[in-house]
Amino acid sequence: MTDPNWWRQAAVYQIYPRSFSDANGDGLGDLPGVTAKVPYLAQLGVDAVWLSPFYPSALADGGYDVDDYRNVDPRLGSLDDFDDMAAALHAAGIKLIVDIVPNHSSNRHAWFREALASPRGSAARSRYIFRDGTGPDGNLPPSDWQSVFGGSAWEQVPDGQWYLHLFAPEQPDFNWENPEVRGEFLTTLRFWSDRGVDGFRIDVAHALAKDLAEPLAAAGELTAEGEGTDGTHPFWDRDEVHAIFAEWRKLFNEYDPPRAAVAEAWVHASRRGRYASPEGLGQAFNFDLLQADFDAARFREVITANLEQAAATGASSTWVLSNHDVVRHATRYGLPPAPAGSRKGQDGKAWVLSSGTDPELDRGLGLRRARAATLLMLALPGSAYLYQGEELGLHEVAEIPDADRQDPTFHRSPGVDKGRDGCRVPLPWTTDGPSFGFGPGQAHLPQPEEFAAAAVSGQEHDGASTLNFYRQALALRGKQQTAEELQWLDSPSTVLHFRRPGGWQSITNFGTEAVPLPAGSVLHSSDALDGGLLPPDTTAWLA
Repeated sequence: MTDPNWWRQAAVYQIYPRSFSDANGDGLGDLPGVTAKVPYLAQLGVDAVWLSPFYPSALADGGYDVDDYRNVDPRLGSLDDFDDMAAALHAAGIKLIVDIVPNHSSNRHAWFREALASPRGSAARSRYIFRDGTGPDGNLPPSDWQSVFGGSAWEQVPDGQWYLHLFAPEQPDFNWENPEVRGEFLTTLRFWSDRGVDGFRIDVAHALAKDLAEPLAAAGELTAEGEGTDGTHPFWDRDEVHAIFAEWRKLFNEYDPPRAAVAEAWVHASRRGRYASPEGLGQAFNFDLLQADFDAARFREVITANLEQAAATGASSTWVLSNHDVVRHATRYGLPPAPAGSRKGQDGKAWVLSSGTDPELDRGLGLRRARAATLLMLALPGSAYLYQGEELGLHEVAEIPDADRQDPTFHRSPGVDKGRDGCRVPLPWTTDGPSFGFGPGQAHLPQPEEFAAAAVSGQEHDGASTLNFYRQALALRGKQQTAEELQWLDSPSTVLHFRRPGGWQSITNFGTEAVPLPAGSVLHSSDALDGGLLPPDTTAWLA
């Protein structure tokens, strides 16, 4: 019988399917491509796969503009292909988590097409958020609400009304006050749960509930980190959202084992716990390490605060250093800190991609620190989320021709913010070929020549490669898992040293000088050790 708590300390590997593996040669990764790589995932040693959106989509936002929530994009496969993939993963002992996008649909969704064809005040329009404009002739947006991707969050339709889109215009927001919307998503969650999906990652979980009372409240500039700590922002992290997830939890608990769920909720740390409560989704992403510079004091502060919060709510912590929305951590750690007064985004290095500056990237330093931070993260209590390609030591691809860029952030800036394409470039599987083994033809985003050196085939038999470093770390992690707690041990200010129950220890040197290793047998290290010394930018595990 499956452990109902499997997710609490799982190592979860995020697959962005359009950039993982292309089985049919059309330039887009697909579900048969994922199925073909299940042996690779099993050898890597992950406990679960989180599959980013694979639904029918115009790709206005990388698949997060969903046309049909209970189908597969034909460019990525079919429902039969989905079932084959799920069966292959389960046969390998790997759980399957899928992305659910409940804040908005695509503008090609049947409901939205019906809304556009229906009159003002119709039932069809009430599934979304339509409002009359302001100004003498109604040609001004209904409020000051701004889109995450830039510009107004309102788009006018031919009959003069406006609809809300907190993201791209192709992503109209649902009205979660409408019972039809609530019922439709319960049906969708049951559809995938019945197909054997083990859990769900909830996109933009903190935006579903909105204050739609007239006149619409002013919001100021929208940021992706959320606003305030009291739940009164007009559309970000409102208290009412938790009633939605309580209803979802009842559905999840009908299954044996209960379906797991994790919220993507960019909210103040003090409000994260409600999303992660046992009565809610059970887990919420903690992006604090992802936003932290490579600094011992900051890492310890983040770890301590999140473990305390997890203990208080009964949730397990989640740890993440890279994903499909942020600059890869091997690159972040190899860049100088953002200059004072510059714009810093979710990843702490948005200034690098959006400014006209070209700071020098120290690739070696970035990868060394990335390996050290990853090994520290994998030693922590809770679940660890890994992003495809980080096990290859991939860096952000900064140089992509403007004509090839796909992210709406870039196109709506326009061009000021380079967007997220740089972390979504298709993976290199072989050292040669038209797309380094991603598929038999060219990839949908151009791959740089340096990807050849990072390819799976080139790292496979190199004991010192980043790929084999991850494999060894994940294998050891599975053997060493203990209670969800740690004990900090005395160490210099530039060093983090802790013990997990049973005696397993992790020690990381964030400083610039080597430090003595504590007594114990070395289980694994992120870089070569110097005798009895732990070099800078290095983590070691000890027994």
